Amino acid sequence: MSIVDLYDSGFKDRNKGHFSAIVRVAMSDGVITSEEKAFLDRLAKNLEISADEYEEILENPNKYPINPPYLHAHRLDRLYDLSRMVYADHVLGAKQREMLTRFAIALGFNPANVDYIVDKALKLLELNVNLDTFHYEMNHMNK
Repeated sequence: MSIVDLYDSGFKDRNKGHFSAIVRVAMSDGVITSEEKAFLDRLAKNLEISADEYEEILENPNKYPINPPYLHAHRLDRLYDLSRMVYADHVLGAKQREMLTRFAIALGFNPANVDYIVDKALKLLELNVNLDTFHYEMNHMNK
């Protein structure tokens, strides 16, 4: 197996893990709404999840391990990516803040200040900031 094959395989497995974690968050209230389903459809496409993998993960989201980020910088990376997906075309409509809050908690952000974190993330996206600016602003939001 070549290094490219190993990278591709690891990358695909991480994407499946990320997607299954997000499916778990969407299913946490027992129902996947039409807005959440539209978001999952779009996310699957972005993460290069095949139709078969998509159905398999929806049937059993616990099949793939969660790869939680343990570094704050990695949590911010994922929050940035998820925020951009949630914000991009407002597929979730009124639920976008609620869904992003659930994602942020699942990423390991403190529930006591997660609303403030989500508000800041969405405001930064309205300003169309890049990842570096997002990191800087999120790390200095209390200063």
